[in-house]
Amino acid sequence: MTTATVTPTQSTLPAATANAATDTARTTLTGNFDSFLKLLMTQLKNQDPTSPLDTNQFTSQLVQFSSVEQQINANTNLKQLIQLTQGAQVLQASSVVGKHLVISADHIPLQDGSGLVNFTTPTARPVAIAITTDAGVKIRDAMVNASAGDNHYAWDGRNNAGTRVSDGSYRIAVIGANQDGTVAALPFTVQGLATGMSQQNNAVSLQMGTQAVSFTAVQQVLP
Repeated sequence: MTTATVTPTQSTLPAATANAATDTARTTLTGNFDSFLKLLMTQLKNQDPTSPLDTNQFTSQLVQFSSVEQQINANTNLKQLIQLTQGAQVLQASSVVGKHLVISADHIPLQDGSGLVNFTTPTARPVAIAITTDAGVKIRDAMVNASAGDNHYAWDGRNNAGTRVSDGSYRIAVIGANQDGTVAALPFTVQGLATGMSQQNNAVSLQMGTQAVSFTAVQQVLP
């Protein structure tokens, strides 16, 4: 029996740093703007009536202050929007823990001694399945007589010698043979049980055993 665990791990340091930077920028802008207004009023009060000050420069600086203030406010609103979006992703990711998922990935999760890959081919033809370690060590080769459309290959967790390998994450390739003798990679997805989730560096990931996948790679949540 698999126990689903949720393990959010994101540090709050980046968010705190961003908040401090925004507050500092706003405080600095406010202080500079107040000083500018005081200087402007002093100059206006003490200007020579026969030679009034040129207001074009003051107007330009007022526009610059306003532009910077709008940019700071826009950055603050954008940061809040990103935080809300990430919060929604965390809730969505948490809701699929303990469920079987179809994901887009170049690795297949081997869980409880089994793995499943789905692939599509436009015509009936032989299809080769190659499973290796990340170091390129060959684990399993299989040849499937695929039909046109959707196909499935269930891996029993055994290598070419018939020995069961450890559960984990293995690289997989699906290659179709063309009529002219050439070969081409076929699009595929893999299936697995979501056993946990985490949030790191503003990205939400799901655990499928030892394999970590981006939440955005989820294609389907199976009933």
